[in-house]
Amino acid sequence: MATRKFFLDQHGCAKNQVDGELIISRLLDLGYEHTYEPEQADLIIINSCGFIQSAKEESINSFMEAKSAYPKAKVVLAGCLAERYAEVFKGDLPEADGIVGNGDLSLIDETVARIFDDGSRPVLKAEQKGVCCGERKTMLSYKGSAFVKITEGCDNRCSFCAIPLIRGSLRSRKIAEIVEEIKSLLANGIFEINLIGQDLAAYGCGLEDDFEPGKNWHDIIYRQQKSPLIDCPDFTAANGHSPLYQLIKAISALEGNFWVRLLYIHPDHFNTDILEVLKEDKRFLPYFDIPFQSGDSTIIRAMNRKGLSQSYINLVKTIRRELPDSCIRTTFLTGFPGESKENAVATEEFLKEIRSDWSGCFAYSREDDTPAFSMKKQVSTKIAQGRADALASIQHEITVESLRARVGKEYDVLIEEIVENPKDDENSRDEGLAIGRAWFDAPEVDGSVVVRYDLDDAERAAKVVPGAVVRVKAVASSEVDIDSILL
Repeated sequence: MATRKFFLDQHGCAKNQVDGELIISRLLDLGYEHTYEPEQADLIIINSCGFIQSAKEESINSFMEAKSAYPKAKVVLAGCLAERYAEVFKGDLPEADGIVGNGDLSLIDETVARIFDDGSRPVLKAEQKGVCCGERKTMLSYKGSAFVKITEGCDNRCSFCAIPLIRGSLRSRKIAEIVEEIKSLLANGIFEINLIGQDLAAYGCGLEDDFEPGKNWHDIIYRQQKSPLIDCPDFTAANGHSPLYQLIKAISALEGNFWVRLLYIHPDHFNTDILEVLKEDKRFLPYFDIPFQSGDSTIIRAMNRKGLSQSYINLVKTIRRELPDSCIRTTFLTGFPGESKENAVATEEFLKEIRSDWSGCFAYSREDDTPAFSMKKQVSTKIAQGRADALASIQHEITVESLRARVGKEYDVLIEEIVENPKDDENSRDEGLAIGRAWFDAPEVDGSVVVRYDLDDAERAAKVVPGAVVRVKAVASSEVDIDSILL
């Protein structure tokens, strides 16, 4: 019998991408062949997102399109949407040949076995325990870059967020396990390590995390602290270095030339002790993704967060004082229940004050089973989107100015892809063109660096390949990108 082929349709965040890479590896171990052409596949897996309404709709639409376009293939719904609504879909999505959650990714083995061996329609999910990890034979990122998941789940319980309903409570991997994975990735040509989790600052602070004998980090972070850590200057003196600090110190002990990027740090838990490591080891990028969500203190508290607007402003000031060239990315959620025009204006003023280099601005999505779902004074989608657009406009102006300030400087750039010059463009045939990212560009969410180089200089041109790091000089900027020349 011919080897069965599978196609993975990937949706959602970087954490879900890691899950997708693990699913690919499991299927390869089972003897399946990975194809990037869905029409060739015997099995199509929709690795879905279930975070907000638009993402859920996109995942379901992709599933239905796959069923329609490839009737001979078995189509499985996996990922966050399958995890959250497995029992609902058991009856309401009869088109699915299988449904498998993400609590235990090894369930994909049983899922496909039952589909192909006995023709049954499995609906499988497991308790959310531990952090699914393992060898990833295929990366879905551009060459040279990888995401490394250090935690799973979340205990912040923001009132608008469904993540704890999907991925469960916070739990963390051991330092030694994470370091070994990073060593393996570096040995296989990865240059950029992106540490991910729902909240990196809470690493090691899960209720069942046995991070330090005799010390309950969950209690310290979630019960004892009544305000953001930035408002607690003696926190490290009283409690010792945070688990995240200890993790990145262990990573810092590794030898070699590489980047480490810290993604998704909740502003309430940002312990400034990590800044010490970033100042000492320049391989740790001064890039901070801190989802403030709102700049109005009333709304921040309604979101079940500890902070006040000024606390978050002080956090940004502290980061920039310690690391003047740092890059700040954030997220804003507009139209939260009860958000007035005055609250929205306060967030606009907050953005103008912190001047984040990048931000994402999203309209509130009313998610069932979250506390915010039943809150009074729900804001219309039209108004919420209008407020998101207003923030995006402010951010656009700040980003343009931020990128303009980078012109004239030199940067290392991780090359992602080579762009073919149009054959009919006589003026560009001698110029090579590549797309990459500098340290201030996180994968998939920020801008890019366009690298121009002389094709006639064969020795230098040969160095510009996906996964390579090259030195460039920024010569111009656009709304989101940098234009550069190879040095």
